[in-house]
Amino acid sequence: MADRSVLVTGGTGGLGAAVTAAFVSAGWRVVTPQRRPPGPGPGGNEPVRLVADLTDAQDAARVAEVAAGDPEAPLRAVVNLVGGYASTGLVHETPVEEFDRMLTLNLRPTHLVTRAALPHLVAAGGGAVVCVAARAAVAPFPGVAGYVTAKAAVLGFASAVAVEYRSAGVRCNTVLPSVIDTPTNRAAMPDADHTRWVEPAEIASVIHFLASDESAPTSGAAVPVYGRA
Repeated sequence: MADRSVLVTGGTGGLGAAVTAAFVSAGWRVVTPQRRPPGPGPGGNEPVRLVADLTDAQDAARVAEVAAGDPEAPLRAVVNLVGGYASTGLVHETPVEEFDRMLTLNLRPTHLVTRAALPHLVAAGGGAVVCVAARAAVAPFPGVAGYVTAKAAVLGFASAVAVEYRSAGVRCNTVLPSVIDTPTNRAAMPDADHTRWVEPAEIASVIHFLASDESAPTSGAAVPVYGRA
């Protein structure tokens, strides 16, 4: 039986599936909210799946309650993977609605889920929060100002959590992937050198490490996960 739980948002995406598998393989109880109704109920070490809109504060709170609801496996980690990408043109060409949409997709779920989970992590004696930003947050490129701003905000938010909850035993770190080798990215960039991209499983192993006791001295870090890109 699992003796600790992790809440993984975005657990059904290209990166999320690898992260979920890494935690299940390591024996964690994994809770993964998703927008669409899940399939058959959990069995064995399968993730606990539930429907939620993580841009909604009440849904985020409900998900955190479920993740912390097993007294035999207290909530000890949160992994914030939910996000989105859009190329919207130069700043003066980008509609404010598109700019706001990037903040809603990338920052709002991370804030709401972390906010809801923190009291449970503190009550369990501490734990870890892992957020996903992007290399673009520290090395921007043209045409994606909304995405760059949102991912930089995730990085800043994670740093604030690390400082505010250090004394409560809650750590917060961020990973910064480059291009992730997923089917969606391959379809969008068929002529790119995919061998230079970082594999989801490689990122998942870093995220699992940052959520585990092995990284106990580490908080407030921004970890580059670039592959050879």
